[in-house]
Amino acid sequence: MTETADHRDSYPPSAEFAASANADAALYERASADREAFWAEQASRLHWHQPWDQVLDWSDAPVAKWFAGGRLNVAYNCVDRHVLDGHGDQVAIHWEGEPGDSRAITYRELLAEVSRAANYLTELGLAAGDRVAIYMPMVPEAVVAMLACARLGLTHSVVFAGFSPTALRQRVDDASARLIITTDGQWRRGKAAPLKEAVDEALFANGDVPHSVEHVLVVRRTEIEVPWTEGRDLWWHETVAQASPEHEAQPFDAEHPLFILYTSGTTGKPKGILHTSGGYLTQTSYTHHNVFDHKAGQDVYWCTADIGWVTGHSYIVYGPLSNRATQVVYEGTPNFPDEHRHWQIVEKYGVSIYYTAPTLVRTFMKWGREIPAAHDLSSIRLLGSVGEPINPEAWRWYRDVIGAGAVPIVDTWWQTETGSIMISPLPGVTATKPGAAMAPLPGISALVVDEEGKPVQRGETEANGYLVLDQPWPSMLRGIWGDMERYRATYWERYAEQGWYFAGDGAKLDADGDLWVLGRVDDVMNVSGHRISTAEVESALVGHSGVAEAAVVGASDETTGQGIVAFVILTAEAKDTGTALVDELKAEVAREISPIARPREIHVVPELPKTRSGKIMRRLLRDVAEGRELGDTSTLVDPNVFEAIRATKA
Repeated sequence: MTETADHRDSYPPSAEFAASANADAALYERASADREAFWAEQASRLHWHQPWDQVLDWSDAPVAKWFAGGRLNVAYNCVDRHVLDGHGDQVAIHWEGEPGDSRAITYRELLAEVSRAANYLTELGLAAGDRVAIYMPMVPEAVVAMLACARLGLTHSVVFAGFSPTALRQRVDDASARLIITTDGQWRRGKAAPLKEAVDEALFANGDVPHSVEHVLVVRRTEIEVPWTEGRDLWWHETVAQASPEHEAQPFDAEHPLFILYTSGTTGKPKGILHTSGGYLTQTSYTHHNVFDHKAGQDVYWCTADIGWVTGHSYIVYGPLSNRATQVVYEGTPNFPDEHRHWQIVEKYGVSIYYTAPTLVRTFMKWGREIPAAHDLSSIRLLGSVGEPINPEAWRWYRDVIGAGAVPIVDTWWQTETGSIMISPLPGVTATKPGAAMAPLPGISALVVDEEGKPVQRGETEANGYLVLDQPWPSMLRGIWGDMERYRATYWERYAEQGWYFAGDGAKLDADGDLWVLGRVDDVMNVSGHRISTAEVESALVGHSGVAEAAVVGASDETTGQGIVAFVILTAEAKDTGTALVDELKAEVAREISPIARPREIHVVPELPKTRSGKIMRRLLRDVAEGRELGDTSTLVDPNVFEAIRATKA
């Protein structure tokens, strides 16, 4: 371990780990010597039905074309080729159900399942380019559904199964989905909660307003009773399960749309982030192989994310399966039936690579080290972190308690928009620092700049800047579905002159030039690694008849990273002003968006702090929410408003 000016310790990889690591320092050299040749080398790890003519076409910036002229099938790369190479009997997915049921699915079995689903979706009349919404918990059929869509060139839009019917309808309408695939219900802490019911509510939500959905395909998971619309609704076990297990995958253009994934924006309307096939698969496959040091046929890999988020797309489905991983997929929560569940799963399957969110690490810390200490975690050889910057204390605990004080941690920075990991240590190369993202991966270029675009100097403690990406990358988003104007304005306008992508995150460089990500700088909150816009929550609050106006901020939270704190002004007609109303408002937000968006605190205030132009000063509300001294209040119409707000918090 070494001492440096602005961090207490640095952890180089062990000589033993470095000796057998997939990545070495030569990767950086090759990437900087010839970036396009480097990415061509990474793309060559995949199977292409037809080779590309051009690695990168950036002539239509900010929309890139990667591997133009090349044709491939994403599902073929994730399943078929492994079976054809003689690995059909290798387990692809160790699936663990919340109630304790489990399944081991080999690559041969996965291929048969995906082929059946592809055959039945074709029978329904779906054709390449159509959109399919997937609204499912973590059951094997969810992965099968995604791969079947990829196989047929159907663009999937996975909607997190914790989202409300309103949120589902919004996404179905925006993508004009022809089919929704769902389950009867989902297991949550030992209880079966309905899910198909939410689909019906979504489709009937706007009364007679027509929607694009022709069929709802339902997987039986919990056996609870479900509402049924004859002719529209179909059981998976009566249709897909009866279809032929033989299907020949056809190639698609490298730029064929693979999926749309909706993420919060600074306005209330979610943005449909569009990803295509060749470049996306190239980078997810490359990063999974090198960042996690994955060894096919040897490792048991577990990413604890949900397929409803981009981490589930890239590091449960496409990245790991393209690399012939054997992985754990777990349906439930970490504390059902008790807090030992994750470590029992690690023990049961001999998990060697474990990738989770800082929120969960901090939760484990709260539960106490005696829980993991009761289990044999010696199979773990690498730990990963994703979703938000990890605080140094949680990083050290993770390494010491879960990693026996010895294994490397890869703290990864990336976004829905980037498609795959962009900044991360390489476990056989990098001497890591607790809490630092470290450096862009080979082939990726990032800068920390000020408002004007001037590079921030390393080691300037006050010089926090903005994180920008100054070169296109293969898995980059290709736009916002149906709104290219918003795409340009959101990501490219701020540094349009330089042609840089603005990530929306603050960052700094330490004295060694290593990169630290500081979190969001826009009106998007990061709660347990999930991005939620302030506008979305404010809109849900104002939708209540008792609320005249609302302002929402993300305040520091020990466990979730940020907690949602709301300040509301009530209407004159509001009948109740006490805790019953606050509870009602919290429930309303959870119902409208998702339980993840439920505010931690709601304060009823007489006035909100506004500038003369009418803009709510959320920065100052954040100061109040976090109990800090107020920043500059000179631009406010009425600086005294804070006395009244503080009184409500007292």
